[in-house]
Amino acid sequence: MALRRNTAARSIGSAVAAGLALMRVSFARGADRRRLEQLLTELVQQLALMTEEIHRANLTQYYRLIADQNDRKLDDPTLAEASSTLGGLSDARRRQMIFANQQYGSLVLAHRVGVIGWDELLGHLRVLCINSVFAEYWDRTVDHRRSLPPDSVEAKIGATVDVMMEELAEEPDEWWVVGSVPGSEPEPEPPAHG
Repeated sequence: MALRRNTAARSIGSAVAAGLALMRVSFARGADRRRLEQLLTELVQQLALMTEEIHRANLTQYYRLIADQNDRKLDDPTLAEASSTLGGLSDARRRQMIFANQQYGSLVLAHRVGVIGWDELLGHLRVLCINSVFAEYWDRTVDHRRSLPPDSVEAKIGATVDVMMEELAEEPDEWWVVGSVPGSEPEPEPPAHG
C-alpha cells in the first residue's frame, strides 16, 4: 500500500514539475511549442491514469469496509439482525445470506477494478447461481436491486444474473452456458474526477 502511495506521489510530483515547466515557457514557438504540447498531453494522460487508479483504490477500500462489517455480522447474530432487511430467517440462514452477498460483492468488485474481465465474471456468476443459498439470497433481494440506477455497472451485472437465474430455472442441467448474452458487457465506469 505504501509503495502504491509513493508511486502516486512521485507521479503527481512529476506532473506538477512538468506543469510548472510548461508555465515558465508558455510563449515558446515552433519546435519548442510542439514539445510543450506533447509534454502537456503526456501530463494529462498521466493525471487520467492516476485518477483511475485512485478511483479503483477508493472502491477497493469501500468494499473492504463492507467486508469488515459483514465479518462482524457473521460473528455476532445481534449485529446481523440489526442490519438485515430480510425477515423470517434463522440466525444461521441470515449468516448464509450475508455470506452469499459477500461472495457476489467480491465478484462485482473484482470486475469493477479490472481484476477479472466480463467473460470471467460470467463464469464465476454461473457457478454461484447454481448454489441454492445464493439463489434464495438473489430472490429475497430483488427489491434491493430495483433501487440501483439502471445504468450503473452493478445494475447491469444484476440484470445479467437475473437472466442466468431464469435460464437455470428452464435448463438446470446446462448451467455452464446460462447468461452468455453477446454484447451484454456493461460499459466501463468513467474515471472519477474529483
